[in-house]
Amino acid sequence: MVGLKIKEYLDAKGIKYSYLAEKTGMPMNILSPTLNGKRKLSAEEYFIICEALGVSAEIFSPDGEERGD
Repeated sequence: MVGLKIKEYLDAKGIKYSYLAEKTGMPMNILSPTLNGKRKLSAEEYFIICEALGVSAEIFSPDGEERGD
């Protein structure tokens, strides 16, 4: 799931979930289950997260690769 890939990215970069929650305006009670694969991520939420992280939308796709980092 995409939420798990986002979680892996955050962990690898040392980005706190609370930072992402603040940047996206998503409450932790919504963000946490999403990152743990227990809640589906809407397309709108996905693009908000990508924007907040400053990454392209393709990065978390099945064959997405980190670009420009």
